[in-house]
Amino acid sequence: MNALSSTEAAVVERARAAPMLAQLESWVAVNSGTRNLAGLGRMAKLLADAFSTLPGGIALIKPDPVQAVSADGRLQPIEHGRHLLLTVRPQAPIQLMFAGHMDTVYAVDHPFQAIRVREDGALNGPGAADMKGGIAVMLAALSAIESSGFAGRLGYQVLLNSDEETGSLSSAPLIARVARGKVAAFVYEPSLADGTLAGARGGTGNFSLAVTGRSAHAGRNPEEGRNALVAASELALRLASAAGDGLTVNPARIDGGGPNNVVPEHAVLRVNFRPATADAAARARAALDDAAAEVAAGHDVHVECHGSFNRPPKPIDAAAERLFGLVRDAGQSLGLTIGWRATGGVCDGNNIAACGVPVVDTMGVRGGAIHSADEFMLPESLPERAALSALSILRLVERGSV
Repeated sequence: MNALSSTEAAVVERARAAPMLAQLESWVAVNSGTRNLAGLGRMAKLLADAFSTLPGGIALIKPDPVQAVSADGRLQPIEHGRHLLLTVRPQAPIQLMFAGHMDTVYAVDHPFQAIRVREDGALNGPGAADMKGGIAVMLAALSAIESSGFAGRLGYQVLLNSDEETGSLSSAPLIARVARGKVAAFVYEPSLADGTLAGARGGTGNFSLAVTGRSAHAGRNPEEGRNALVAASELALRLASAAGDGLTVNPARIDGGGPNNVVPEHAVLRVNFRPATADAAARARAALDDAAAEVAAGHDVHVECHGSFNRPPKPIDAAAERLFGLVRDAGQSLGLTIGWRATGGVCDGNNIAACGVPVVDTMGVRGGAIHSADEFMLPESLPERAALSALSILRLVERGSV
C-alpha cells in the first residue's frame, strides 16, 4: 500500500466526514421517477441547494424536445424535467466532468417509496444506490478537493440529468457539450456490492416500427385488408434472426389489433438492440432497414421506423485503461481492491466515451438489486467511495492528464 501524502490524507478525511447519509435519506424521501415532473423539480431544488456550497454557477437547463410513438403509431411529445449543470473555474488548466442522474425508475404511484434499514445494515430505498447515494459521494469528494491547495488548477462541470433511466434522450446533446474538451470524466452509477466497477459496456438502441395496413371486415372482405399485426409479427421474427456475433435483439412488444372481426390497420413493434461493437450496431441498422423494406413490400403495408442507437458501445481504449489504473492505484493506497469487468448494461458513460473522453462510470456507492423494490446500498461505502473519488481526482490533478 502506498502511503498517503499529508495533503492526500487531509482530503481523504474531509471526504469521509461529509454528511452523506443524512443527504441520502432526505433525497430518497423525494420520488423523482423520470415521468414525475413535480418530483424532479423538488429534487433539482434540493440538489441545487446542496451543490451551492461549491464555487461556480448553477443552472437548470431546459430539456431538449423528445417525441415517442404512441400505440396507434402517432408521434407525441414527452415532457422531461430540467437538468442541473454546475460550472466551476472554466479557465483552469485541467478540466474534468462529473455526471449523475436525479431520476429513478420508480413512478409516483409505485409502492416502493421509503427507505428502511435491513437486518444486515444495508439501506433498502428507491434510488439509494442508483444513484442518490452516488450523488452524495460526488459532492463529498468535490467539497474535499475544494479544501485542498490544488483546487485552483482544477475546473469542472457537474451534470445531473433528469432522464438517464429512460435513455437520456432529452439530455444527450447537453452531455456531449459538457464532455467536449474534458481530460476525463467520472460518473457515479453504483458499483457492484463487492466494489467491482463496470469496464467495457455494450451499446443499446430502442426502436418503434409503426406499421400501417388497411382495415377490412374479417369475414366479408378480408382479402381487401392489409393486416398490420401480421406484418409487425414478421418484422419481429426477421429482426430476432439478426442476433449473433456481438448483437442481441429483443422484440419486446407489439401494440395493435382490435375486435376479432376487423383486420387490424395499425400495429407498432417495439424492439431493443444491444450491440457490443460499432460494427454490430451497423449490422443492426442494416437488418432493421432491410426487414422494414421487405415486410412493407411483402405485405403491402407502410413501415415507418423511429428510434436510434442512443447509447454507443463503450470499449476500453488506452486512455480509459490508464484512468481505470489511476482509480485502482488510489484504491490500493486506501486499502481497497478495485477491479472491473465488462457489462451489458448502459449508462451516460457510453455517451461520454463516444465523445472521446476517458470515463469511469461506476464511482458511486456499493449496492445492488437496482431497478427493483429490493434495491440496496451499503452505508459503509459512502465514506469509502468518497475517499476513493477524492484521492483519484487529486492525483489526476497532480498528474495533469490521464
